[in-house]
Amino acid sequence: MPEGRTIAIGDIHGCGIALQTLLAVLDLGADDTLVMLGDAIDRGPDTNGVIEQLLALQQQCQLVPILGNHEQMLLDAVDNRIPLQDWLIHGGAETLDSYSKDAVLSAIPDTHIDFLSSWGDYFETESHFFAHGNYLPRYPLNAQPWEKMRWRSLKYFVPKPHVSGKTAVVGHTSNKQGKTVNLGHLVCIDTFCHGGGWLTAYEPSTGRLWQSSEYGETQESELPSPR
Repeated sequence: MPEGRTIAIGDIHGCGIALQTLLAVLDLGADDTLVMLGDAIDRGPDTNGVIEQLLALQQQCQLVPILGNHEQMLLDAVDNRIPLQDWLIHGGAETLDSYSKDAVLSAIPDTHIDFLSSWGDYFETESHFFAHGNYLPRYPLNAQPWEKMRWRSLKYFVPKPHVSGKTAVVGHTSNKQGKTVNLGHLVCIDTFCHGGGWLTAYEPSTGRLWQSSEYGETQESELPSPR
């Protein structure tokens, strides 16, 4: 039996058409692991449909969802740790609209909230680790302040190689040109799908990239050389 693939997918941000299109191209099987790097929700038009697709995907492959800052905001709003408005102005309004117009927070099913609550902070293989936004290079992965690092953009802090020697694969910092960023020790695959760019999937072992758009377009390429 061939060994299953490990594939990471970047920030979906409610782009249900792009996700459906990309999953059809990937054709994931039971032995494959799909690492979803967080920010599946908010901004785009169909958070409800995206979460339903991810729930169904658990029956198709090994799904490893990582918590993004947008999921963190929603969960904090649900638990009254932040004002609801703080989430709504950062894309939460679009999320509520995907459940129904003029929806309130209680319109989000408990199954969706419970699913988001189960997401982890990071995932690692022998050669790579996967997180939402950023990391501190000297801290072991199990000692990272992940709640803070979910928010830290690569625009303001580009970390050095991690002490583990593993390559980081992250999202969060969107590339407005829809391009994957390769720094050698770090690969960022947030390619601005909700803003007219691409939703990107990346297979670290081969360097293959698959991309889809909200218009149903697809393209394949390889990871660019480190810059």
